[in-house]
Amino acid sequence: MEHLREFLTEHLSWPLAREIVLLAVIAAIAIVSYFIMNYVMRKVKEIVEDTETKIDDILLDTSMRKALSCLVPALIVNYFLPQLFDNSTSLHQWIKTLTSLYVLTAVIYVCIVLVKNLYHLMEDTEKTRRYAVKGIFQMVRLIIICVGVIIGLSMILGREPTAIVTAIGASAAVLMLVFKDTILGLVASVQLSANNMLRKGDWLVCDSHGINGTVTDVSLITVKVLNWDNSISTIPPYTLITDSFRNYRNMRDMGGRRVERSILIDLNTVRFLEPDEIERLRSRGRLDGLGEIDARNMVNLHLLRLYLDNFIRHDQRVNSSMLFMVRQMQPTAQGLPVQLYFFTKVTAWREFEQVQSDIFDHVYAIVNEFSLRMFQAPAGSDISSLPAGRMQNVGLPVRD
Repeated sequence: MEHLREFLTEHLSWPLAREIVLLAVIAAIAIVSYFIMNYVMRKVKEIVEDTETKIDDILLDTSMRKALSCLVPALIVNYFLPQLFDNSTSLHQWIKTLTSLYVLTAVIYVCIVLVKNLYHLMEDTEKTRRYAVKGIFQMVRLIIICVGVIIGLSMILGREPTAIVTAIGASAAVLMLVFKDTILGLVASVQLSANNMLRKGDWLVCDSHGINGTVTDVSLITVKVLNWDNSISTIPPYTLITDSFRNYRNMRDMGGRRVERSILIDLNTVRFLEPDEIERLRSRGRLDGLGEIDARNMVNLHLLRLYLDNFIRHDQRVNSSMLFMVRQMQPTAQGLPVQLYFFTKVTAWREFEQVQSDIFDHVYAIVNEFSLRMFQAPAGSDISSLPAGRMQNVGLPVRD
């Protein structure tokens, strides 16, 4: 390059003409290097596509190859420019500054693409896909951009980066006011990710905001939830830090979804069973697996609870390794609640409802066999079927 500069000095007496030729030479070198890098990147693409692993496919995707193709010409221009020009004039200083900004922009572009590809790599990996790291990667990108802006301002103003940071710190109060939601979202997103409180695909319930559905995206400033009615709710991450919410991820991971439902037994039907009634139940197989039965002091409700406990225990769709029981609750004006508490093996909503309905279909049908009756408020047809004398006793009008 020194020889080229001397050659132009000897043959071109006009300084501006020499500078234009030198700039043209540098531009030509940059353009040639760009096309060379494009060719190299195409060859790299062919090599990457032939490998079995997907890691290199993600890290060296089209955007990364394009970023590297832009970075190399920037480095070449930044290398040759000081060798071809005299740094004494202000014009040359501006050219040098613009070149440095070009290199800085190319480096930032490569770093941002690298962060994006690392995020896609984690999303493509089964072990890391469950973690909500999108907000963290967005924070890293934001930091890279902020550092690049500070360095760029220091290049333009001719000041040290620390001086720029000091000036920005003086206006921190204004910046915090303007970017309050972004800063809160940034901190909350890091907390959600670091504490593993929320992941993509979790079932989230937040009653204060009317949210009940599946998390579809956790970013730096928003959390998107697809509700069960197919509506989309969007809330800032810091809302999930300040307000309480329920996450049903553990239910899915543990392989058990809880059923906690009660049937109401009419207390007037609770009594001791006669021996012939017990024999009738035994002949129908209702007492199989219940152990020794005392036919003289057996209450029908107790026998029903034993039967339901055994029925739940042996149902293949019930997770018997988790807590299950049949218990009495405090009597109410609507009858005696008998609660069935157990966990199903399936956790998907549709399959869960099917299992729950099948079990309670059987429960409703089996109650009468134990000489019990479920409580139900009388309907119009029940009242109209009463004899006329009983209707008058309760103060109801009787039709002629």
